[in-house]
Amino acid sequence: MNPLSRHLEEYLALRRRLGFELRDMGYELQKFLRFAQRAKASFVTTKLALEWATQPTGCQPAQWATRLRMVRRFAEYLSAVDPRTEVPPQGLLPHRYQRKSPYFYSHREVTQLIRAAQKIPSPKGLRAATYVTLFGLLAVTGMRLGEAIGLERRDVDLDQGLLKVRQAKFNKSRWVPIHLTTRKRLQQYRALRDKIFPYPQSPSFLLSEQGTRLTDWIVRRWFIRLSHQIGLRQPTDHRGPRIHDLRHRFVIETLRRWYQTDKDVEAHLPELTTYIGHGHVRDTYWYISATPALLQLATQRLERQQKGP
Repeated sequence: MNPLSRHLEEYLALRRRLGFELRDMGYELQKFLRFAQRAKASFVTTKLALEWATQPTGCQPAQWATRLRMVRRFAEYLSAVDPRTEVPPQGLLPHRYQRKSPYFYSHREVTQLIRAAQKIPSPKGLRAATYVTLFGLLAVTGMRLGEAIGLERRDVDLDQGLLKVRQAKFNKSRWVPIHLTTRKRLQQYRALRDKIFPYPQSPSFLLSEQGTRLTDWIVRRWFIRLSHQIGLRQPTDHRGPRIHDLRHRFVIETLRRWYQTDKDVEAHLPELTTYIGHGHVRDTYWYISATPALLQLATQRLERQQKGP
């Protein structure tokens, strides 16, 4: 193992112990090391980092900036053990990632998605039921896709109405209470699943047609296919509403309901932040500024408070 590879392993291990997952960063930095090896570079330089960061063509400049930022952080660590290391200065690629505005699914669109999932070909009778359950669960809990497909049987307590999300983003675990109607739907799915697969290969709560855990990419493939079917995307569209927007919808709908019923949003916001597993309350507050309808409700609330009784 060459020194750069060894230092990268140590760097990633250190940051992961601090709670960072670093899946994308680890993958990208491995590619950077292969690039450095082809260039016969034994240490990091600004020139090398820039050449690698701007290598992909046809992408947004923000992606170049992200790649360079990954190398810069690694170089900062390396500089403590190898004085030859050059840390790329700030501002070389100043573009920053802009968060995509959330798409707010209407109730009708969510219903159409679930009805389309009911018609997915399902020789054993489980695939359609699994996707109906998955999309419904994402819509009513705001869980991340990885959290939902990562649920195991031991994590789903339908007697208490609790879901245990283990080691999610930021290496945190949490309990997710669910409504009685959601419990009944999950009980119905569990009965069907256990009838088809009484001895499954996987401990996953949601099973594929083969009795295995669902994968991120296959779920997204079915979601895109159904999106085209129901008109969320046009036949030639490669972009459009995302499955992650079901999580956005849950947050937006919760905040909208609070504003419309005159609840103290400031007081309840930390509860919502905890429920959906955000790292900080500001991540939840972003939805207000990113959603015009919510921003209008917040503004109207403020105007009423300023006018007084």
